[in-house]
Amino acid sequence: MTKSDDAVASYRKRFTCSAAVFSAFSGDLGLDPDMAKKIACGFGAGISKTGNTCGAVSGAILVIGLKYGKTVADDDAATEKTRALVRQFIHEFTEKNGSINCTELLGYNLNNPEEFARARDSGIFVTKCTPLVRDAADILEKIL
Repeated sequence: MTKSDDAVASYRKRFTCSAAVFSAFSGDLGLDPDMAKKIACGFGAGISKTGNTCGAVSGAILVIGLKYGKTVADDDAATEKTRALVRQFIHEFTEKNGSINCTELLGYNLNNPEEFARARDSGIFVTKCTPLVRDAADILEKIL
């Protein structure tokens, strides 16, 4: 299975989009996938149903940070590499999907309980979010 397949499988098991993407890559990067799911859980649904950054994007940014992030105070090259890859990821995701903003991607404001219910009832979390999770993981597989 590819990382994209792993991410989609986790998402289909009802893990958040952010947790699905992050945990698909975490084991290879030295972080237990169950711990990764916990860390990323709150980023799903546009950062906890606030309609902000797509959770699949947030999960991907966490992966990039886990792989390349700065751990030594003077390692500014690690920060620059991380930022460059995050910008590349965002550019590619936006090119493919039009935005990284959850509300714009879904057409629903998940912060509004009535709109969240309409989004859920419409099936968009399956029809739209599943491909977004796959796109995030596919882009990561390519740029990492």
